Amino acid sequence: MNSKEKIYLTVKVQPRSRKPGLEKLSSGEYRIRVLAPPSKGKANKEVIETLATHFGLPSSRVKIVKGEKSRNKLVVLEGDREELKDVFKG
Repeated sequence: MNSKEKIYLTVKVQPRSRKPGLEKLSSGEYRIRVLAPPSKGKANKEVIETLATHFGLPSSRVKIVKGEKSRNKLVVLEGDREELKDVFKG
């Protein structure tokens, strides 16, 4: 049985972007452009969905730990070692 691992990422969010996207800035640091406005948690939801899709994880395994009302966020990815093996690649 695999034990759960946690990987923390620093994420800079650009809400109301014309073109959505994810850009790796450095190891463990990303910039995410989302279409949603930063109100009622819409941008945060899109950030979680974008990261989950990018890393092939269910949305329930991606959580914003710090910065829910800020553009700079600390996000945790949870999963077993096999699920998280691609996080720091390319």
